Amino acid sequence: MDQTLYFILILIALCSVSECVQRQYYFINVQKSWTEAQRYCREKYTDLATVDNMNDMNEVKKGMTYERVWIGLQKTGVDKWHWSSGDPVLYLNWATGQPNSGAYCAVMRNGQWYDYSCSNGLTFVCSSSNNGLVFVNQMKNWRDAQSYCRQYHIDLVSVRNQNENQQLQKFINDNHISGDVWIGLFRDSWQWSDQSDSSFRYWYTGEPNNAGGIENCAEMRPDIHGQWNDIYCNNQYSFVCHEDKLILIKENLTWSEALRYCRQNHVDLAAVHSEEMQLEAMNVVQQASTEAVWLGLRQSRILCIWFWVRGETVCHQNWENDTSEVCESAETSGAVQCGGDQRWISFPETEKLNFICSNYE
Repeated sequence: MDQTLYFILILIALCSVSECVQRQYYFINVQKSWTEAQRYCREKYTDLATVDNMNDMNEVKKGMTYERVWIGLQKTGVDKWHWSSGDPVLYLNWATGQPNSGAYCAVMRNGQWYDYSCSNGLTFVCSSSNNGLVFVNQMKNWRDAQSYCRQYHIDLVSVRNQNENQQLQKFINDNHISGDVWIGLFRDSWQWSDQSDSSFRYWYTGEPNNAGGIENCAEMRPDIHGQWNDIYCNNQYSFVCHEDKLILIKENLTWSEALRYCRQNHVDLAAVHSEEMQLEAMNVVQQASTEAVWLGLRQSRILCIWFWVRGETVCHQNWENDTSEVCESAETSGAVQCGGDQRWISFPETEKLNFICSNYE
């Protein structure tokens, strides 16, 4: 067999090998207030636990005991719009004059978005595997619609750009869906301790309710299957810390210099093996000071294929246009854009950019 073909077949076979969690979680069995727990986690690890999605939540639940524990969610005085799935809000398509009612959830109506009371009953659209959409012809409030989508599909639908907005409207038209439908957009004033933009929430039914007007911190409760409850911040609980696996370095270095820095100070330049890791990288690069950020992507000019610097195959793809098909004549490396849809692009490795280091072993 031709050696080049043999090598490519080996790489394809390795596509299912790489799996890793986005963060390492640590249960600390010491009773502290929320603020004391935050201080402890920042001294010993990265911060009080941030949870980006159900994969993270399931990872945290593996270490659950019979005690209530603090997580890193605290209420602020500023409302922000989020996607239920945890996708960053990079695109908005409000109708003229919207949002205007002070409501905390959003609906799709004739291709545009309106704010709407979360307690109203409406039909809704879930996202499913392979970027599919599923219409659920049941009347549910927003929170129950979210729970249904998470149980039977992935989540309430996110709309991350104009193209996805058009696809959703076409889906609605093709299925002759009339009236307003819930989408996954909501707003709240809760913020993660590490200042991440994660919009994932896992509240128990009826929570958060701010009982007594003093419940400004979030706990995870084993008696309700790890779902969350808002509670008084001075209560004494055990807690969960996390250690980040992807670290943004806001220095402008060439790709080779960035590689050397990461290997000396962390583990390596970052590799992105899944949609979940892609979402984490998208959160990280929002704080960058350059137009794009180096990843651990390199192109083999002999085979004209891309690979990660630790030898893994590029199985998850997020290239802009057909960049991955272009065989460059010069040394070329891969970066992720900081704006727009945050796609991967190629740069001459002499370009000086911020970069992402990985702590994955």
